[in-house]
Amino acid sequence: MSRELLNNAFQRGDRYLSEIDERRVFPDKTAISALSGFDEPLSQKGEEPSKVLEMLDELGSPATVASAGSRYFGFVVGGSLPVTVGANWMATAWDQVASSAVTSPVADKIEKVTTGWLLDVLDLPRESAVGYVTGATMATFTALAAARHKLLRGKGWNVEADGLFGAPEIKVIVSEEVHVTALKALSMLGMGKERVIRVPTDKNGAMDITQLPELDDCTIICTQAGNVNSGAFDPIAAICNRANKVGAWVHVDGAFGLWARASRTRSYLAEGIEKASSWATDGHKWLNTPYDGAMVICRDEEALYNSMSVAAAYLREIETAAQNYMPEFSKRARGIEIWAALKFLGRDGVDNLISGCCDLATYFAAGLEELGLSVLNDVVINQIVVSWDNADKTESLMQAVQQEGTCWFGPTIWKGHNAFRLSVSSWKIEKKDIDLSLQAIGNAMKSIEN
Repeated sequence: MSRELLNNAFQRGDRYLSEIDERRVFPDKTAISALSGFDEPLSQKGEEPSKVLEMLDELGSPATVASAGSRYFGFVVGGSLPVTVGANWMATAWDQVASSAVTSPVADKIEKVTTGWLLDVLDLPRESAVGYVTGATMATFTALAAARHKLLRGKGWNVEADGLFGAPEIKVIVSEEVHVTALKALSMLGMGKERVIRVPTDKNGAMDITQLPELDDCTIICTQAGNVNSGAFDPIAAICNRANKVGAWVHVDGAFGLWARASRTRSYLAEGIEKASSWATDGHKWLNTPYDGAMVICRDEEALYNSMSVAAAYLREIETAAQNYMPEFSKRARGIEIWAALKFLGRDGVDNLISGCCDLATYFAAGLEELGLSVLNDVVINQIVVSWDNADKTESLMQAVQQEGTCWFGPTIWKGHNAFRLSVSSWKIEKKDIDLSLQAIGNAMKSIEN
């Protein structure tokens, strides 16, 4: 029964992926309406397993967003490489608790190997510690917890033991374009998302270093490697030069942009990032792994360990256990997918993936301008911000393209302008996909003008 069931699941998943580029990118109203089939009371005796999979496939598959396909440009989402899907299935079948070498020798070994590869391909300080967390939000949360520990310990305060009541004040500096997940992390850590000092940005969304306030040894600066709208990079090297002189902590939100360091054509954007104190990046964005696979990277291993380590009578104390470098005590073996992607791609493959997406974004932006649309940002990496004449026409165009189904992108506000944002992040995207998308956008513009 188990083998038959898994074969059933494989066949359904394989068919879904094989057909994904021939379907609408966003489900139609009929598919969404059919989801009401899930509205049923919990049965008393349960259901036969094959029927469970059948229901998932027949009701669920048509109502998915084809973010794993070749014409999804919403948010910053890369479609999973087939090898990482396979690794995900293997890791799920193993069902490992990837907390330490005691709970899973294989997961522990693979994550340690992956740590070395990550620091190598991203050219970050080799002494750094890496924690494998759920997403970039949790990666930033973990890094800022390490920062809080380090800065307050320097003032003689043990925040893990004594909390924040009466603690020395930490000054937090962020960009005017700070990502909401950094603010969420600050709020969860008790440092407050409204107490931050916001630094104005230039026309492309990078921090204006001339507006950077005075730093000291109780300051955290949250920088961005890849503005979520424009793709702009803060002047991180210059910020680090100032911060390191006084003992301030520089965190880099590099959910996707950190991977520019592995690109032959875009590495210049990330020069000097190695001088920072911590970094966050996400596998599902630009390494094209499944969701629930991100990394927190911290130069100061001791700070990360002291902010995250756990102890209990039933645990054999293992200082290098994964559980001591991330918030979760038990986790799935998510590092296996990161390893699979790097093993499959190698240095050249990572470079080609990142550089190729950037080149396609440049091609896409040129095509949009030829249609008469305005590209509002300097397309330095894989992000494009677009508008059309006025807010109403911009909104109408976005809605028309979404309803037509050839491709999908979503709205944003950029420097006070209503706009939409396109992100070229997937290994599957080719010029033909962009050409099809440009044709759909052009057709929508004509229908609106007529």
